[in-house]
Amino acid sequence: MAKRKPEDPPKGAPAWQSTFSDLMNLLLCFFVLLFSMSTVDAEKFQQVIASFSTSMSILPAGGTSIGDGEMVSAGVNQLEFLDSYYNDLANSKSQTESTTDGEDKNAVEQYEQMQLDESEKMAEEIEKQFSNSKVQDLIDVDFNGEYVTLSLSGALLFESGKAEVIDEAYPIVNKVCSVLSKYKDNIIEVEGHTDNVPMANTRKYEDNDVLSMYRALNVANYIRDTTDIDPSHIKSSGRGSYVPVADNSTPEGRAKNRRVEIKIYNSYNSNLD
Repeated sequence: MAKRKPEDPPKGAPAWQSTFSDLMNLLLCFFVLLFSMSTVDAEKFQQVIASFSTSMSILPAGGTSIGDGEMVSAGVNQLEFLDSYYNDLANSKSQTESTTDGEDKNAVEQYEQMQLDESEKMAEEIEKQFSNSKVQDLIDVDFNGEYVTLSLSGALLFESGKAEVIDEAYPIVNKVCSVLSKYKDNIIEVEGHTDNVPMANTRKYEDNDVLSMYRALNVANYIRDTTDIDPSHIKSSGRGSYVPVADNSTPEGRAKNRRVEIKIYNSYNSNLD
């Protein structure tokens, strides 16, 4: 039987040699390119980089690096001053926050000063209105950043243990009402205060807290009835013996603590909602 003739091997080089030769060509081109870049004129190369950055880079127009980095081989040393860049950025942010805090603090201080200035002006106007009257020495005028306080002795307004305004006190209260009428757009609060001596338990006023509340309410109602001030602008409260202005251990101190205070809030603190 005749033997089968073996097939001829394929002509040409093996397939792996083609792939290998392509790889060698690419490497050769790559190193030639590196060599050409290392010998190119530095000035012209910087001009090319600047032009390219202007049109396509994320850096500002004409910028080539964050700092003064040097061009080396196929790359760019852009990180030489990165620490300084971020430190400057953090310092700038800190300074901005500090400036903002300072501005907020100054704004608050200016606002508080405006409140105090208005209260002081109101107090001066009120003292001027009392200066030529018989009640000048019977009413104490004080102020703070929220309101002006008119303080009247309880002995001038009420009998001991009672809350009804006595007849002799009406000229004083009427003068106060005429002053209050000039501030009808402001909140007015009437506060009743007593000393710390327990009062005899009666059917009407069981303790100093209740007595102080009724005294403030009666004065507030009189202001509502005799002036054109909006009744909703007038408030009253009884504070009992909890806010003394003098020592309750002496008769003089207790006499000062038995009082009615009328607070006229300035425009910044007159919330009419």
